[in-house]
Amino acid sequence: MLYPINLNIENMKITIIGGGKVAYRKATNFLDFGKKVTVVSKEFVDEFKMIENEIEIIYDEYDKKYIKDSFVVVAATNNKDINHKIGVYCNQNGKLVNVVDDKKLSNFTVPSYVKRGELLISISTGGNSPSLSAKIKRELEETYDESYGEYIELLGLARKKIIEENKDIKERRKKIKALIDLSVEELKEKI
Repeated sequence: MLYPINLNIENMKITIIGGGKVAYRKATNFLDFGKKVTVVSKEFVDEFKMIENEIEIIYDEYDKKYIKDSFVVVAATNNKDINHKIGVYCNQNGKLVNVVDDKKLSNFTVPSYVKRGELLISISTGGNSPSLSAKIKRELEETYDESYGEYIELLGLARKKIIEENKDIKERRKKIKALIDLSVEELKEKI
């Protein structure tokens, strides 16, 4: 059973083994969260050219030396045996590993997500239906458009101000709860 968690990956070394479309998608996901990753493969799909200045690319075959110091590893090669070796090594050495073709060997999965500033909505079907995850993601993207990034930031600022100005916890909770009924313009006035 999977446990939902958000990780602060800022100081974690992350390595992706593989240079195909799945590895590219995984690399861009990390870039969405401001994390530069290392990607190791003998060959890379053309899409990697679009992000080659944002990641570290190593043209080589898999060797455990590339993941020895990594905290998070993604095994995304097109070779099931190599992915298996990576998964076993990571599990034996206390590393987080996502083996893209072996859910049971993975100790984490990456859900679909909608990110709007600090608002992060994760969608997972436990690997049972990626199509349903994609459908739900599209629906959430329509409901929670780009304006939610600013809205979340303003809510955070207003909450901080309420906490600073109100010593009574019950009063704080009441005022903070009332914030979510305000528009962006009304929040701006509160700050």
